Amino acid sequence: MRLPPTEPPSPATPAPTVSAPAVSLRQITTNGITANVAIAGTGPAVLLLHGFPHTWQLWSEVIEQLALRHRVIAPDLRGLGASTRAADGYDAGTLATDAEGLLDALGERSAAVVGIDAGTPPAFLLAHRRPDLVRRLVVMESLLGPLPGAEDFLAGGPPWWFGFHSVPGLAESVLAGHEAEYVDYFLSTGTRGRGVSEHVRDAFLGAYTGHDALRCAFSHYRAMPTSGRQIQDAAAHARLTMPTMAIGSHPVGAALERQLRPIADDLTGHLIEDCGHIIPLDRPRALLDLIAPFLAADRPGREGR
Repeated sequence: MRLPPTEPPSPATPAPTVSAPAVSLRQITTNGITANVAIAGTGPAVLLLHGFPHTWQLWSEVIEQLALRHRVIAPDLRGLGASTRAADGYDAGTLATDAEGLLDALGERSAAVVGIDAGTPPAFLLAHRRPDLVRRLVVMESLLGPLPGAEDFLAGGPPWWFGFHSVPGLAESVLAGHEAEYVDYFLSTGTRGRGVSEHVRDAFLGAYTGHDALRCAFSHYRAMPTSGRQIQDAAAHARLTMPTMAIGSHPVGAALERQLRPIADDLTGHLIEDCGHIIPLDRPRALLDLIAPFLAADRPGREGR
């Protein structure tokens, strides 16, 4: 039997190019401050909370990919970046109220919340207070106050800069005029020597230059005893009920996962190898590989705005 002649293969059709959603900046008033907020994309909301010495641009390597499927909301925390340099309110509970107010102002009835470093405690408290609002929780490279599980990490004492930053008025007086050296130290150690792009480095340096900018940054550390009591009280009275992911790298590792394990109903832990503390800039692809499917797995009906 003769087979019909085969047609020559047609040229492969190139995959359509998907343009990354543009990032816009908005000024939003909430809880007595005006927050500078980067917003991109549409879909289920994802709130990104940065740490020190960062601004919303900590997320610059991942925000466009997340925005292909989500409405990404990335504020400068109270006192940092272009947000109000408030006199007080740097405890995790107040920062959680700031974040809740942002979501309300933007009309979001639910959101996944992602926090790293100083953004982790307010993300944790917001999830505890408003399980109806927080669909999913991702926390990275931080400790949750005095909760058990971090004893190995703290065996030699907390990192040296915690004490330095905590003394009222000291660090900003010593560092004024030397901000570049100090910020560069954290960006280098936080990426295991690899560094960050010049654009991001300059944005961070600008945000942390000047006596008042430094005062606000160190106020987050000075509020840690209050934040620790808030975290301890929350953990004693309620559990985390939403799907939660704890991600560690260097130096915190699995300490945060160990703190969360006894109080979270649905916890997944991951360690990213050969990665510094500043995960979103040091290993953005590895981070996206973890959080993109996790954030996309919302149960039907809970992602609406």
